[in-house]
Amino acid sequence: MSKVITPEEAALLVKDGDRIVMSGFIGMCHPQELTYALEDRFLKTGAPKDLDLFFPTNVGDGTDKLGMNHLAHEGLLRSIVGGHWNLVPALQKLVTENKVKAWNLPIGTLAQLLREIAAKRPGVITKIGLNTFVDPRLQGGKMNDITDEDLVELMEIDGEEYLRYKPFKQINIGFIRGTYADENGNLTMDKEAAFLEALPMAEAVKNTGGIVIAQVEDIVQNGTLDPKDVKVPGIMVDYVVKGTPANHWQTYMDPYKPEFSGQIKKPLDALTPMPLNARKVISRRAAMELVPNAILNLGIGIPEGVANVANEEGISGLKMTVEAGNIGGVPASGVGFGAATNPEATVDSPALFDFYDGGGLDEAFLGLAECDRNGNINVSRFGPKIAGCGGFINITQSTPVVVFCGTFTAKGLKEEFGNGTLTIVNEGQVKKFKNDVEQITFSAEYAKKSGQKVMYITERAVFELRDGVFTLTEIAPGIDLQKDVLDQMDFVPAVADDLKIMDERIFMDKPMGLSSKS
Repeated sequence: MSKVITPEEAALLVKDGDRIVMSGFIGMCHPQELTYALEDRFLKTGAPKDLDLFFPTNVGDGTDKLGMNHLAHEGLLRSIVGGHWNLVPALQKLVTENKVKAWNLPIGTLAQLLREIAAKRPGVITKIGLNTFVDPRLQGGKMNDITDEDLVELMEIDGEEYLRYKPFKQINIGFIRGTYADENGNLTMDKEAAFLEALPMAEAVKNTGGIVIAQVEDIVQNGTLDPKDVKVPGIMVDYVVKGTPANHWQTYMDPYKPEFSGQIKKPLDALTPMPLNARKVISRRAAMELVPNAILNLGIGIPEGVANVANEEGISGLKMTVEAGNIGGVPASGVGFGAATNPEATVDSPALFDFYDGGGLDEAFLGLAECDRNGNINVSRFGPKIAGCGGFINITQSTPVVVFCGTFTAKGLKEEFGNGTLTIVNEGQVKKFKNDVEQITFSAEYAKKSGQKVMYITERAVFELRDGVFTLTEIAPGIDLQKDVLDQMDFVPAVADDLKIMDERIFMDKPMGLSSKS
């Protein structure tokens, strides 16, 4: 029997009340043809309804036009479990209006959970999430008032605390994506920018009695594919759908960039240096913390600038990694985040998170959205705005050196940089340093117990956790400590006895002359 079906036939396989898991990472590897067909069926017929949606990473572009936003119809979904939410505002709205039950749990842990479900083990048992909002002693990852089921429980093993992320007993439908499939359903991912969780996702669905449907660019004859290129074997794929080019872009950035998937290597010496602005200043100060041959993870936003500064300064030997599974090369930004130009290797996302969780990274540079008096960080929730924790908790709880990067204030901030100084022209309206954060995405208490080095770098001040105390250690040249720093905080931090002035080279419009250890 042929495994090839149409998108419409695929949508008919989804039944009322099914749990459905979907692949994708921002704009990569998402079977958009299948998502649209499912939406179209619901809008025309009202079926299927009351689905339980499960995704490690959301897929969207920050509007309601792409990806999983097309599932945000009242009645279609009953519950959502997801790791990253920032780019699916339509789904966020369902959550904040109590139209669906919802949980936000770490991407890495959800990716690993697929393997545990496939093997019918008792879930993921890990320290990841302790003392953060996913800890059941806090919110347990629950996102609204109607969410009542506990998906995470606290355990003790050999006198140490762990969290157990409970497995789903059944996943009825899996939507995955690849590049080519043969007539038996063997799936390759030649032109995909990452592999993500395609294999464990298919295994989890099949081993719990579900149906796996793969969207591909094209279907080829049996015997055509090199068996070593097959990422999901046909025994785990029930049906194959050929996608249209419009719904099979490599990322939401471009239909296809061969340098993302290893078909070519692109020269990197033509990368344009960043202009001298707050982002570059922060990235420069952060780059001064780089150590030779470090294995790194860079978060979305301002931290991405660290790679640009390293390239501009000729700092070599660094190994950038992206939680989607890419190692080496230059990570892409924006809606291309997760991909990398000229990666040296690409592995399954759960495998890379194993490496992260075990302390494999040397340093991590991540965003700074809100910080409290204890040094806790919130990047996951701001009232009705749900960004989600993403891979933030996996990365920050396991890496020996963690550097948070962001501007000191937000909304309306205008500054001038040059000649070795900083001038604040217009102060931001929103303070980022608050007595308490809305959610704890990074726990300073856990970091102290773990012995991590933690820094908080802004364009005008640098803070560190010193013996668990949030401490101001540097200020920028040209600013007033009281007016520009302390008065812009909701609390008074400890101030180091040896308070320093930030290196004036950071504020000059020319290369700094950095080495990997400045």
